[in-house]
Amino acid sequence: MTASPSPLPPRSRPPRRRRRPQPERERAQQRPRRRRRGRRWLLALGAGALLWMSRGLWLPQPPSPQMILVLGGDVAREEEAGRLARRYGLPVVVSGGSNPEYAQWLFANEGLRRSQFQLDYRARDTLTNFTSLVDELKRSRVRHALLVTSSDHMNRALLIGRIVAGSRGIHLTPVAVPCGSRCHPEGRRKVWGDGFRALVWVLTGRDLRSWGARPPGVLLPSAGPGRAGH
Repeated sequence: MTASPSPLPPRSRPPRRRRRPQPERERAQQRPRRRRRGRRWLLALGAGALLWMSRGLWLPQPPSPQMILVLGGDVAREEEAGRLARRYGLPVVVSGGSNPEYAQWLFANEGLRRSQFQLDYRARDTLTNFTSLVDELKRSRVRHALLVTSSDHMNRALLIGRIVAGSRGIHLTPVAVPCGSRCHPEGRRKVWGDGFRALVWVLTGRDLRSWGARPPGVLLPSAGPGRAGH
């Protein structure tokens, strides 16, 4: 019998090289690259938002206003909407306004029929004033609405509305209600921060504030009336 060959000796693994710690100089060189990459993304988002908001210059003109959208937060907004509805015969939707009893009395006092106004209490802030309604408005073939809110709230509301409602082909014409000594001007950070939230909602169907808290597209169920406009 021939002798069996001796087993091969086990291969020795080369020792692992320890990762050389990154010198501070290299880390410092990478930081500007990350900043430049972040700035490019911000510029791209900003350019897209500007292009979207300027679409009125290159899209067909919308029809005459078909309805009045009121953002809750001040009864003066609802009073102005009632006067507009009486003057132009337009239907009214109030998002997050005053309590139903008062709102119904106010609109009836302006001579509006109950079928001419709708009270909606799903919104919890300015973004959801729009996201809770835009798909229903689109299904109703609304393409042009008068947007009624206080003058100190209009910049933020109009930015959000033009992004969210504009994504559904709905044009908004602002009707600012003077707030006088009760005005609280909103800073650019708040305005553009909520504008960014609106852009994310259009792209993903989700709100940054509730990211991961609930499935996409689910809003809070109908609650009681509240001050949703601010």
